[in-house]
Amino acid sequence: MNRRRFVSLFAGSTAAVVVLRASSATDSNAGERATVASHEPVVVVHGLWMNGIENGVLRHRLSSVHGFAAQPFNYQSVQAGLDENVLRLNQFLAAVPGDTLHLVGHSLGGLLLLHAQQRQPDPRPGRIVCLGSPLRGSCAAQALAALPFGEDMLGATIRDAVLNGGLDAWRGQREVGVIAGTLAAGLGRVIGELPEPNDGTVAVEETRLPGITEHLEMKVSHTGLLFDDDVAAQTAQFLRHGRFSHS
Repeated sequence: MNRRRFVSLFAGSTAAVVVLRASSATDSNAGERATVASHEPVVVVHGLWMNGIENGVLRHRLSSVHGFAAQPFNYQSVQAGLDENVLRLNQFLAAVPGDTLHLVGHSLGGLLLLHAQQRQPDPRPGRIVCLGSPLRGSCAAQALAALPFGEDMLGATIRDAVLNGGLDAWRGQREVGVIAGTLAAGLGRVIGELPEPNDGTVAVEETRLPGITEHLEMKVSHTGLLFDDDVAAQTAQFLRHGRFSHS
């Protein structure tokens, strides 16, 4: 598969999913407000090749249904390296008002959050939720990097944070919850074989990290983690209580 065809496939499929899901996104409990409207700030960090628009549905649900004040952080996932993005993220977080600060990262965004909070932890209380994040490396990224154009396409942050095998453990102070998808539908399957189970892009085993507080598997795809109302509810549950609901 040549570079132009792969980029076209990725852009087209991602745009189609985002437009379809965003245009039809109606919560099953539309109009419901959280019984505890804390309005505690939540910063949501996007993944590779994204810009934060795609997590708008998740941010809307966290804010309007679950009572948080969600806002995006945008960064250059390809052009900038891990160190630069960690610095920019920590500067952004320091400027967010509030006595509590929660963090949510999708895919590469979750890994960026953990690096940032291990290096320079924000002193305020709060929790972290990672959605489909390749915390222990990525078979899909390794397969793409092996292609002639692969490393350039993946960019500097993936090179620094993922291709080296990811983190070996979480040693930060915050409680971390991880949600992994098990619906194998995504572009990672186009590139090569993924360990089972997986979300179509990231294998479940790649999301497990020693030191985290809790890990939850859900029947959603990698992109679907951003649009599923149950994922949003479980994210809110962990941010507020430090545990997922297993009922």
